[in-house]
Amino acid sequence: MSWPMVKLGDVCALVNGDRGKNYPSKEALFSDGIPFINAGNLQNDLSIKCEGANYITEERFSLLSNGKVQVNDILFCLRGSLGKFAIVGKEISKGAIASSLVIIRPKCQLNNSFLKNYLRSSLCKREIERFENGAAQPNLSAKDLKEFLIPLPPLAEQQRIAAILDKADAIRQKRQQAIKLADDFLRSVFLEMFGDPVTNPKGWTVGTIRDLVTSVNYGTSAKASETDGEFPILRMGNITYEGKWDFTDLKYIDLSEKDQDKYLAKKGDLLFNRTNSKELVGKTAVFNEEESMAIAGYLIRVRTNELGNPWYISAYLNSIHGKQTLLNMCKSIVGMANINAQELQDIQIMLPPLSLQDRFASIVNAVNERLSKNAVSSNYLTDLFNALSQKAFSGQL
Repeated sequence: MSWPMVKLGDVCALVNGDRGKNYPSKEALFSDGIPFINAGNLQNDLSIKCEGANYITEERFSLLSNGKVQVNDILFCLRGSLGKFAIVGKEISKGAIASSLVIIRPKCQLNNSFLKNYLRSSLCKREIERFENGAAQPNLSAKDLKEFLIPLPPLAEQQRIAAILDKADAIRQKRQQAIKLADDFLRSVFLEMFGDPVTNPKGWTVGTIRDLVTSVNYGTSAKASETDGEFPILRMGNITYEGKWDFTDLKYIDLSEKDQDKYLAKKGDLLFNRTNSKELVGKTAVFNEEESMAIAGYLIRVRTNELGNPWYISAYLNSIHGKQTLLNMCKSIVGMANINAQELQDIQIMLPPLSLQDRFASIVNAVNERLSKNAVSSNYLTDLFNALSQKAFSGQL
């Protein structure tokens, strides 16, 4: 059975944030008040995490002419992590969006859960690829989003499809919840071993990342190929906001023997995303693969000295304090933000003994080893869900 394809703009209202003179400047952002939601607050479970978010005052909120959220609104990322989205829950009674997001508000002929499943389907991914501009910082506009094509079965059929896909996704989410619990556990271990970086209750000496590293290198600016090349090349999209790796979209490159030492990441290297939207710049992860991969120009490769462990630095930069530090370095920037190698090395960090850092790293690796086994079944469930989703939106379910 085939259904009519309609434009998303015909069945949804799309609302940009206020980008005029009332857009909050750095001085108008606070640690309490009304959430000013950006891409970094959107979670993989489609929730919105306001912890560590920016906030605006009631007065500033009242001045905004656009971008005020309502319960059940879908917030969709237009820059950087294209297609990332989350749903406004009842816990957010008031809120506004940053310029990197757009509000998608379905009209009465479109079921909200059906739309949610469409946005995470391969059909929507194809639409993103159709409109994204291919720039170093991929982006869409609300105008582009309005042109996305979506199948529109009768409302009762939408509800039936949504119910089936939601049940299938619930099974998949249980695996992902195990990953989240592991992440929460490691954050707790970090705080237990090193203390809160804000207050430094254990009284560690405070220095800079420069004190813990021996070399810092930018990646290559050479053009990569979709299929040809000796080495896979890591780009900014391969590092997730949570400090993990996503190898689903890799390109390839050849490197001369001389350039291999400059541009290859080896197991144990710390990689830092130096250019992105201000909410996503500073994504950090430890490269833990056995086979070397090349790094693109928007990444910085960091190698530690005898005082530092890359897993400790990564956990520090991925902590709430670390994320806030990175955001504060870029708050006044509109559009693309950059933290260069010197600025990265100047970031303040607690300097606990290497033995303690190494002990933390061994715990991280033990947890990651267990998670990798769990990821196999999680990937299988994701493949099954995607196949089911593809059938659903082609009228075969």
